[in-house]
Amino acid sequence: MKTKVLNFGSLNMDHVYQVQHFVSPGETLSSTKLQHFCGGKGLNQSIALARAGANVYHAGAIGIDGLRLKKQLEEDGADSSFLQIREDLETGHAIIQVDETGQNCIILYGGANQSITRNQVDETLNHFEKGDIILLQNELNELKYIIEKAYQKGLRIFLNPSPCDEKIMELPLELVDTLLLNEVEGEQITGKKEQVLEALKDKFPEMHIILTLGSKGSVYADKENCVFCEAKKVNAVDTTAAGDTFTGYYIAAVSEGESVKAALELATKAAAVAVTRQGAVPSIPYRKQL
Repeated sequence: MKTKVLNFGSLNMDHVYQVQHFVSPGETLSSTKLQHFCGGKGLNQSIALARAGANVYHAGAIGIDGLRLKKQLEEDGADSSFLQIREDLETGHAIIQVDETGQNCIILYGGANQSITRNQVDETLNHFEKGDIILLQNELNELKYIIEKAYQKGLRIFLNPSPCDEKIMELPLELVDTLLLNEVEGEQITGKKEQVLEALKDKFPEMHIILTLGSKGSVYADKENCVFCEAKKVNAVDTTAAGDTFTGYYIAAVSEGESVKAALELATKAAAVAVTRQGAVPSIPYRKQL
């Protein structure tokens, strides 16, 4: 039987503007194209979990303007019954400029993602029990409270510390079961530019660590074991949501009782497919496509 996975995560509407160059102070610039996409690290990871076949529940908050995000979750088979709709707030969103070279700059607005209440946390966690998995990212408020309450209930806490900022180090990271992060985030947390994995192990000796290394692959480490997985060679066109795809597929495999090695291999295949496709949600593969 599959373990239940609760993703307490962010949901955003992404507004993507194609521009000749990034707008400068005092400048008014016409965009050549505007597209709207479902996004947010939480939503991306829930979609990856669902497409990987996990028994996933998404908790969070949107405004009335974000019902498309709820529909996207449900279409992919994620349970949205713990998603709250705020009538007095806008959905979180991102305003993204993409220039002619493909570079982007982003303004992020937290919106309803920053309206999580402790009452919502308590009510949601009442439906989960010891041994279930909870996945968290750093795009919600009340993260410290969620971690503490989830730990008290005996949930296995998986944390993707992204976006990585000073708030991460204020969290009770010693309660986290598994940390999933990339090299840049590892450097930010440890202050080390070399031997990041060793530094993470020294800092969090009881933790399971998954460090993604981009084109070099990924590595798992705990107190006693170290497992490396090579990356797949593909022609990458867009790395958006590759990390979220990896996270979702890894946890889906773990929730089925797969070994670390098998989970890494599945996650690596899924992420390799994702980078060959444009966009976030559209790039996340279904398990049968692997």
